[in-house]
Amino acid sequence: MRTGRVKWFSPEKGYGFILIDGDVEVFVHFSEIVGEGFRLLHDGEEVEFELLDSDRGYQAKKVRRIGPDTPPDSMDPESQSAFHP
Repeated sequence: MRTGRVKWFSPEKGYGFILIDGDVEVFVHFSEIVGEGFRLLHDGEEVEFELLDSDRGYQAKKVRRIGPDTPPDSMDPESQSAFHP
């Protein structure tokens, strides 16, 4: 397993990138985030994952959040606004 930090993740597009070793970008698709419901990652969040080196570059598989300030797996950003006017 590798660890890295989320560079950015777009819930609308369903993908983003994780940084490893400070500057290596790894593609992550929402379908590879472990969890139920609406799966997303937050910028700067620490994650662990399996690294796949494909013909299209590095890809993250079986992505899991790690760290003390990990948000719930199934938080939908649309529903969050209903609780925070």
